[in-house]
Amino acid sequence: MEIDFPYALSEQDARSRLEILGQYLANKHGIKVSWIDDSRAKFTGKYLVVKIDGELTLKGGHASFRGQDPGFLWRNRAKDYIEGKLAKYLDPNTPADQLPTS
Repeated sequence: MEIDFPYALSEQDARSRLEILGQYLANKHGIKVSWIDDSRAKFTGKYLVVKIDGELTLKGGHASFRGQDPGFLWRNRAKDYIEGKLAKYLDPNTPADQLPTS
């Protein structure tokens, strides 16, 4: 499964917001997010019955998620969930301190 999401933030601001998203995913769903380096994070866990196993890369105003395809029945739900979270957490109109962590 591949998702590309554009954002209009600095790389540092995008990363700090995605760290907040990582806290949310860990607290809400038990999904582990670990940063490999300054621009890449590994996601591992489950959302509902869908296994989430992939890597998110930030580069040049794009967040690119590459991960295991959950299959036909869950693919759209998984994509919608990930895209929705990226839209919320990478929205420059929402202050970072107002993003939920649980």
